[in-house]
Amino acid sequence: MDSNPVRLREYSKDDVKQAQIYINDPEVKRLLHPGIPYLYTFEDEQKWFDSLSATKDTYSFAIETLKDNKYIGGCGVNKIDWKNSVTEVGIFIGDKDYWGKGYGTDAMKILIKFIFEQMNINKIKLHVFSFNLRAIKSYEKCGFKKEGILRQEVYRDGKYFDDVVMGILKEEYFNQKK
Repeated sequence: MDSNPVRLREYSKDDVKQAQIYINDPEVKRLLHPGIPYLYTFEDEQKWFDSLSATKDTYSFAIETLKDNKYIGGCGVNKIDWKNSVTEVGIFIGDKDYWGKGYGTDAMKILIKFIFEQMNINKIKLHVFSFNLRAIKSYEKCGFKKEGILRQEVYRDGKYFDDVVMGILKEEYFNQKK
């Protein structure tokens, strides 16, 4: 596989219907949302798309394969604390044919590079459910470290699971690039 199998690009109107399909997939939704898994309507997804703006402090990117320019998921900067130079990110691969093959890891590495090298942020953090071992492994490959556990924070499939908080510092990012 290519060392960079994906690119991050802006979302387009053509992505909205597929984004709705991805986000409503029960397996995808199970990994992303701690709340009750209500389905998003096309109108919900269209409102989200219409809310995207380069003038806001959130940045959403479509993840697209380099090989065939296929939209497979999304990632982005969800919150920014400019004073303390901390941001929170999120990612999903909606096309399950691309799960476990490095596409999410590559997309996260591109997002991390953008945040540290273009936004001048000092720390990136994220939340991941403890049962999502594939994602935890991917984040660790990107340099994230477990920072905390919010015990039994998520109720899923009749059981309680932990919410794992992970983070990476700018100095750690630049040290691993050496």
